[in-house]
Order: sequence, then structure tokens, then C-alpha cells
Amino acid sequence: GLLPTIAVSLWLGWNGILLIIINYTLFLATNYQRMVIIGIASFSLVLPAKFPGRFGLSMGNWMMKYAERYFGLRTVVEDEDDLIRHSEQNKALIFAFNPHDMLPYAVFAFNPSLRRLPHKIGEVRGLMTSAIFNIPFLKHVYSWVGGSPVDKRTFLARLHSGDSFAFTPGGVQEVFNLNPEKPRDVILYLQKRKGFIKLALTTGSPVVPVFAFNLDGSYKYWFPRDKFTKKMSRFVGIVPLVFWGRWCIPFGIPNPRKIHVVIGTAIDMPKEGENVTQESIDKYHGIFLEELEALFERHKHDAGYADRQLKII
Repeated sequence: GLLPTIAVSLWLGWNGILLIIINYTLFLATNYQRMVIIGIASFSLVLPAKFPGRFGLSMGNWMMKYAERYFGLRTVVEDEDDLIRHSEQNKALIFAFNPHDMLPYAVFAFNPSLRRLPHKIGEVRGLMTSAIFNIPFLKHVYSWVGGSPVDKRTFLARLHSGDSFAFTPGGVQEVFNLNPEKPRDVILYLQKRKGFIKLALTTGSPVVPVFAFNLDGSYKYWFPRDKFTKKMSRFVGIVPLVFWGRWCIPFGIPNPRKIHVVIGTAIDMPKEGENVTQESIDKYHGIFLEELEALFERHKHDAGYADRQLKII
């Protein structure tokens, strides 16, 4: 429909919009126009991410409402009572969302305005690469839809305050492992991702495995696969690539895939404070991987992934 397409364009279409603005500024704008554009972009950078407050939040909720329709969002919560029980202990729930794919936009399923989780859990924010919040205009849009930086400071602050959140542990490293020549493989880069387990053990915060089906196919893409590019991407949090989705528009909106998000049962974590051991980290990281794989296997037939294989590297 028209409104869902407009809403998703205002949310996920900003990559392409910024590219157009940059090219216009560099090659077509007059000196006066160039000054105005640079001035507005600079003003955006110094403004608070949530500007303009309630209006921005209302705009974000409107975008999420119609994005829900655009993607035909379906969510399955395996055990709502279990999530409520953990939240009533005043502990933050860490929703470990997988996969990252090209863009992990399906994390929008956790937006409070969609009410896909039990109300008693409270507001769940999506934590994403900090690079987004250093880009003019983009930082406002992602704040309006419930995003926050995934830096260690924000991560710990929410854990200590008991505020639940969702994030993608595989990160941009998973993008480099996308392989269109092996369409049946679903690759997650998680074997070395143990930092969030350590922080969860520090505060005794439960970790909830989450998997989103049908993210793949949202975009087609091209990117360099050399070692230097991989290192640079890990440093800045963004992969230098070209991708295109609906209507083949570069950096445009994704194809309208039927997103199916499944939320597993919380994994209890003992509170070890500053005395977290490597043995505990390895143990609970292993449990997380086992539970995530089991979650995928339980739901893959219903999600149309019967012939797909999960590979955790």
C-alpha cells in the first residue's frame, strides 16, 4: 500500500536520501545552496537525537505502525509468563536478536508502540551501531523509532537500571559472511561474541535468544571482501557497500518481505559482579548458542526455512 511504503521510505530510505543530498551538494548546488545544506546538516548534528521531542516520537510510532503492515510482521513469543517473571525481578532482559543480515531492521518488532511483548516488561529499546547517531538526520529518525547506541556505556547503564533492550550480537561482521552462492546457509557470527555474556553475568541479567526469519532477500548487494575492509568496518561499525532493494534503487528501502520474529525463553544468568570468570562466560555462551539453534530448528518449518541450515561461526 501507499502509506506503508511512505512510512518505510521515511524510516529506511534515508540512506539513499542522504546519498542524493551529498551528490547534489558536491556537484550541482550553487555556493549559497551548498552553505544552506551544510548549515542544516551541522545543525542536525548538534541537536539532541530525540529532537523535536513528542512530535518525533509520534512520527516514529506512525512509521512503525505502517512498517508493521509493509512487512506483514508476525511475532511468536514462546513463553510470555517466563518473560514477565524475569521482568518482575527488576532485571533487564537482553534480547539477543539474530541475524544481522544486510540491515537488522526487523528489530523494530520490539518497538513499544507495536505491543508485541507483554506490557509488564516495559519499554524495550533497540541498540544499534553508534555510527548511526553521528550522521545528520539519520540520528533523529532512529531515535524516533526507539533506537539507542550500542556502546558499552549505554549497554551497562540499561543493565544497571533494569531497562530491557534488544541488540544484534553478530554485528556488521555477519555482512561479510553473506554468500549468495550458498542460499541455504544462514550464517551467524557468534562464536567469538562473548562480551555481552560477560556483561550479563556481571549484573545477573537474563539473555533471551531471538531469531528473525525472511530478512534475507530484503536487498541485493555488493561489497569488497578484503581483510583491510573487514578491519575498517569493525572499527567504524559500518560496512562500505552498495545495496539495493525495492525498485532497484541504490540504498533504498527493502523489498516487502514477510518478517517472522520468534522470541525464545530467557536464559537465567547468575550475578557474579566483578568476579566473572572465563569458565562462566564460556559455559553460558555455549548455552546461549544451543538455545538459539534450538529456537531456529523449532520454528524453521513454520517460517518456510525447512531446507535451510543454521551455521554459527
